[in-house]
Amino acid sequence: MRGRTDEVQKRRLITSLCLVGIVVCFVFVYYGSFFGSRVQRGTSTLRRLGSPYLGGNEDADSKQNESSTALVQEDGDIDIALKSFPVCDDRHSELIPCLDRHLIYQLRLKLDLSLMEHYERHCPPAERRYNCLIPPPPGYKVPIKWPRSRDEVWKANIPHTHLASEKSDQNWMVVRGEKIVFPGGGTHFHYGADKYIASLANMLNFSNNNINNEGRIRTVLDVGCGVASFGAYLLSSDVIAMSLAPNDVHQNQIQFALERGIPAYLGVLGTKRLPYPSRSFELAHCSRCRIDWLQRDGLLLLELDRLLRPGGYFAYSSPEAYAQDEEDLRIWKEMSALVERMCWKIAAKQNQTVIWVKPLTNDCYMEREPGTQPPLCRSDDDPDAVWGVPMEACITPYSEQSHISRGSGLAPWPARLTAPPPRLADFGYSSEAFEKDTDVWSRRVETYWNLLSQKMKPDSLRNLMDMKTNMGSFAAALKEKDVWVMNVVPEDGANTLKLIYDRGLIGTVHSWCEAFSTYPRTYDLLHAWTVLSDIDTKGCSVEDLLLEMDRLLRPTGFIIIRDKRPLVESIKKYLPALRWEAVATADGESDSDQDEDEVVFVIQKTLWLTNDNPRDSE
Repeated sequence: MRGRTDEVQKRRLITSLCLVGIVVCFVFVYYGSFFGSRVQRGTSTLRRLGSPYLGGNEDADSKQNESSTALVQEDGDIDIALKSFPVCDDRHSELIPCLDRHLIYQLRLKLDLSLMEHYERHCPPAERRYNCLIPPPPGYKVPIKWPRSRDEVWKANIPHTHLASEKSDQNWMVVRGEKIVFPGGGTHFHYGADKYIASLANMLNFSNNNINNEGRIRTVLDVGCGVASFGAYLLSSDVIAMSLAPNDVHQNQIQFALERGIPAYLGVLGTKRLPYPSRSFELAHCSRCRIDWLQRDGLLLLELDRLLRPGGYFAYSSPEAYAQDEEDLRIWKEMSALVERMCWKIAAKQNQTVIWVKPLTNDCYMEREPGTQPPLCRSDDDPDAVWGVPMEACITPYSEQSHISRGSGLAPWPARLTAPPPRLADFGYSSEAFEKDTDVWSRRVETYWNLLSQKMKPDSLRNLMDMKTNMGSFAAALKEKDVWVMNVVPEDGANTLKLIYDRGLIGTVHSWCEAFSTYPRTYDLLHAWTVLSDIDTKGCSVEDLLLEMDRLLRPTGFIIIRDKRPLVESIKKYLPALRWEAVATADGESDSDQDEDEVVFVIQKTLWLTNDNPRDSE
């Protein structure tokens, strides 16, 4: 009886399995024929967008010239499978993907800490990128408007007060109720950056103790900038500084700078060149920046030399310049010998500060004894190649034109903004082409502002980014606005960044296949001219770029996309998932054959909090 029962149960089980199999096959055949083509089309489009999270085939895209049309389906509609982006965990509210210490530990990267490699860019592989929206911290408020923001920010927006206690004797910042206040002090200038800046101008005998020297000094590099009060107080003199500091023990210093509305960038003098072309700055500044300038045969000081213009200054405020103990005297002696071999001369030395000046021509370099160290750089070295390029311990000589002209040949500010830069010829551009570019972008910016006026509140914009600039004409058109622009030049195109600096503007080189070196919520407006088309053509992820743009943008901030119509239409389907709102759409005026199908699309990022309790500033 037991054997017969087992046999019956076995037959029933087999019969049940067969019935289930038949039903599954029927469902697959029926619905597969209905959805099959749609699933295939949706997958193809997602791969076209290069999303690493959806298992896209990286080799599916070999035809670079079909980047726009490939997004259009056979029936003429654009078919993109929408997805809802999750919100990242609160602990990622200040995530900087390519400057993430946790990533370094997780990947077990073997870095030389003495060379500051751990503060340089190390981007996550595709499978480790965050496919989520970065949340604001609890209680986040719309930032205080410029110029009030120079002196105070909301504590809730950057809830870190350790610098206030650590630097309490130096007047970096003070906590007062719901706000963090910046008295304008620094490690070396406790009593105010404005007085310190005037003292530097006085040391150099500039008229009226004005650091801009009648427009001859416009662009400044401040290394180890702290919370950028030096750069903040330069602005009133029509001088703009690139305030530079790493994401080090003073973790949030650059975040505070940008929250204040001061130009700043996360970077370090480590092993790679800084992302700026040669001869970009009239003045470099280091105030107690704790940098060992003598290491590696003066490599870091030679990087400053590459960046300084002919006749440029290096203002150095540090104990070595005045202290009399044995170690400081040794450092001062060795540093003095090094800069002498580099042909720098002391322009002024007073109290705790020394200012060196760089030569105007190559004459001194040519007169050095054979074998003098540091050597001149090789003739085939490109001093303007900076993206991922190692620094070299050599002196960058001037071009023949610069040597003959005995200087940079730049007009004083503000005339240099619209005057054709001397290095224009390096790209084969004519003065007429430069002037046309300036005029075209002036008209485009006027159109942008008309579109933005529907939603933009007065004085709501301060930190702007031009994600793909050519000659800096977008930024130049904004001269009368109380804003500053981070001009970004693609790493794989014509390196026109030196034209941007020659116009008295600032910027950096970058690849949008990677995350930008800044904190979340640091820009009020992003201008993306064909950036999305470029990314799509390169086979990088448009979806990743949209998430990165969301990370960079402040809540209530704006994005202006100027791109091909099919791509713009495809981006619209991501708005709900990104919590963005469409503001306006307009046809791009046709300035050339290449612009005929361009569309301008204006987007606003909404303010949302994880507790759904939006707040506004005063």
